[in-house]
Amino acid sequence: MAFSSSISPCYSSQFSSNLLTQETYLKGKGKKIATFNRTHQFSILHCSPFLNSKWERGELLKFGISAAVTSEEYLMDGAIENTHQLPKGDSWSVHKFGGTCVGNSERIRNVADVIIQDQSERKLVVVSAMSKVTDMMYDLIYKAQSRDESYLTAMDAVLEKHKLTAIDLLDGDELASFLSHIHHDINNLKAMLRAIYIAGHATESFTDFVAGHGELWSAQLLASVVRTTGVECKWMDTREVLVVNPTSSNQVDPDYLKSGERLEKWYSKNPSMTIIATGFIASTPQDIPTTLKRDGSDFSAAIMAALFKACQVTIWTDVDGVYSADPRKVSEAVILKTLSYQEAWEMSYFGAHVLHPRTIVPVMQYDIPIIIKNIFNLAAPGTMICRSTDNEYEDGQRSVFPVKGFATIDKLALVNVEGTGMAGVPGTASDIFGAVKSVGANVIMISQASSEHSVCFAVPEKEVKAVADILESRFGQALSAGRLSQISIIPGCSILAAVGQRMAITPGVSATFFSALAKANINIRAIAQGCSEYNVTVVVKQEDCVRALRAVHSRFYLSRTTIAVGIIGPGLIGGTLLDQLKDQTALLKEKFNIDLRVMGITGMNSMLLSSSGIDLSKWKELLSQKGEKADLNKFVQHVSENYFIPNSVLVDCTANSHIASHYYDWLHRGIHVVTPNKKANSGPLDQYLKVRALQRQSYTHYFYEATVGAGLPIISTLRGLLETGDKILRIEGIFSGTLSYIFNNFTGTKAFSQVVKEAKVAGYTEPDPRDDLSGTDVARKVIILARESGLDLELSDIPVQSLVPEPLRVTASAEDFLLDLPKFDQELSKQRQEAEDEGEVLRYVGVVDVVNGKGAVELRRYNMEHPFAQLSGSDNIIAFTTERYCKQPLIVRGPGAGAEVTAGGIFSDILRLASYLGAPS
Repeated sequence: MAFSSSISPCYSSQFSSNLLTQETYLKGKGKKIATFNRTHQFSILHCSPFLNSKWERGELLKFGISAAVTSEEYLMDGAIENTHQLPKGDSWSVHKFGGTCVGNSERIRNVADVIIQDQSERKLVVVSAMSKVTDMMYDLIYKAQSRDESYLTAMDAVLEKHKLTAIDLLDGDELASFLSHIHHDINNLKAMLRAIYIAGHATESFTDFVAGHGELWSAQLLASVVRTTGVECKWMDTREVLVVNPTSSNQVDPDYLKSGERLEKWYSKNPSMTIIATGFIASTPQDIPTTLKRDGSDFSAAIMAALFKACQVTIWTDVDGVYSADPRKVSEAVILKTLSYQEAWEMSYFGAHVLHPRTIVPVMQYDIPIIIKNIFNLAAPGTMICRSTDNEYEDGQRSVFPVKGFATIDKLALVNVEGTGMAGVPGTASDIFGAVKSVGANVIMISQASSEHSVCFAVPEKEVKAVADILESRFGQALSAGRLSQISIIPGCSILAAVGQRMAITPGVSATFFSALAKANINIRAIAQGCSEYNVTVVVKQEDCVRALRAVHSRFYLSRTTIAVGIIGPGLIGGTLLDQLKDQTALLKEKFNIDLRVMGITGMNSMLLSSSGIDLSKWKELLSQKGEKADLNKFVQHVSENYFIPNSVLVDCTANSHIASHYYDWLHRGIHVVTPNKKANSGPLDQYLKVRALQRQSYTHYFYEATVGAGLPIISTLRGLLETGDKILRIEGIFSGTLSYIFNNFTGTKAFSQVVKEAKVAGYTEPDPRDDLSGTDVARKVIILARESGLDLELSDIPVQSLVPEPLRVTASAEDFLLDLPKFDQELSKQRQEAEDEGEVLRYVGVVDVVNGKGAVELRRYNMEHPFAQLSGSDNIIAFTTERYCKQPLIVRGPGAGAEVTAGGIFSDILRLASYLGAPS
């Protein structure tokens, strides 16, 4: 069957193709055959009352347009005998090239090379229109029916695009033939668009006819280019072969029986080892041109593969395969080697750019695999979509991922219908969704409680007003009578779906999924899961969607556990931590799947922000050269509201009480906090209890190991004892590295002031040694441990023995203090001598007496065999006396001061956070 067209308005010369009748008498085995082919005829006769068409007679009379597409073969003296019978089966491979693949002359050459290099015995190639051409064709129709005369200029642009491409690709007879055909088509289209312009309306059939020309031209172009290489090739107008039945839902159903019959006939007249076929377009059973709707070229390829019973279908795109998530939202998304038909269908339905969901249906029947490949990266293996097996392997190893991928749909609204009158009433759900159907709304997801008290469903936001109006109208009486309590709308929603066939046989997948969302502080509005368990679907706020997607993607090990880190206070401790992060970043990514991205660094005066992560090898230079004025609110917002990273942590390396006062607000906003700053946990009791209560009732973490023992596991040891049911009786320890050093060296004839000066020179003290000698820092550590042990004490409840002589507490400067300190050496020297005479040593300790509910900071004497007497350097030591460790306390000993160990303790807390958020342990 051939398609041609001749269209003219009554006021111009009429182009009309005559009815072509070919009579062919073939003699073979005594059979006489006559074949009559009637062409595709259009006649635009605005002034003529005479119409002679079978195609949409009623609609076309409005425009005076007649058109018919018929193909009839009449057999004489018996059945037709085909010289060329269509071979079906594995000898055929099907390729489909999208518009991007044939976007310009260079890309069309590349496609021709791929076709030629394919070693398959027979090849069917389905091709889309050149990039943007289909949109241009629809724009022509829109302009014409809007009576915008610029459709003529737009039509010339379409012609010029194809003409220039053809001139670049072809020459000689092939070029002349193509240009002749396209000029003929353009003239006919202009005449048809003129009719649409006059009428101010285009029927669906006219729209489909015009829109499908892009595929006709790209198929002819590609076939011509392949022939210029010496490969015999035919092009197929699939309107002559594919027969589809339009449905009421803007879709079409293929008629495989009729299509198969027409394919046999087409091939008998056009036998070829290489066929270039048009995608997207087809015909109705009445031979009316139509389309397979948007994304129909993939569907065309799948239908043709089923008709040919091909060995495989290769869909060529501009990506390396199917990703585990949208790579624009999850930069660590990975290419999936395989997907089952069901997994691919589920991901397509939920918005993943895999295939149109209907594409998978035709190939499933014959177990024809679909391979997604990148035309711009031929070396990439792509993704194979096929029937699943019990043993799925990725890179030679059995797949351990129960979830294959994640997909999202945005711009949705959740409609909730609830009321006690719904329970046990048959047909309520049918009435609800019947009303929704009546306004043509598309229901994406449905969720209903087993109590039948409520049902909610998601629809596109643009359709929700019509849905709300029809429901309120249809159920107005039920609302008035109280059988329904409300019909509520929640706008600004997104759907997040986890898809994987192995979910059905893997326990705990849903728990892991929901745990990841909870830890990312994501609130779930609705949940749905089919009994097949191929997907779990949730509705979340649209503003949370990307964060939710990244959180679940990371949790299932498909990408690194990524945490946005904000460092507050890049001084001695903070700077050392940044250096440690720099040294370990690569190792953490490679071996532990942990990606710590420092998104911001702020000091008192300036801050440095980055949208992707600061280069820690030169953070000091960047902060000084590109830093901006410090703004804590802006800093926190930048780190925590990063669009691509689901989890964020603020690391406070200061000793600032103002910074500590923000912890509650940060935790409440879902921002994790790690700190060595003692001010929050030793500050006002009510604020401490408020922060701890919030921490316990949420999935937001607050880690402060370094507040007591720097890098020593003091807090974690205490918690371990309490959580396992032990009872704390007493905690006693040397908590200050500075004071440990001073009293470890306060021996013999050395004066106390001399040892203090040596400690300052060695860098063990604060710039003003009185900050250490006052005992306040030790008192803060005591109060932290007391509160962790269950005592509700204020800092003022702790008696502190200060080592700063009373007259020197108000001395103007640290230098003056050190000059005057020797005047007070006698008292401490006397205490030392008395202790030594008794075989004891002096140690400055903090004590938590849990039994009596009190604490103290004081100078005490210990005999030489006591663990506290055997310290050296600046080590700390803490003894836990509990019901389990009653006779011999549990001892924790080690370096308790210094930038390296303190930063190491903070770093350890950050890694513990990563583990809690899903990083492998």
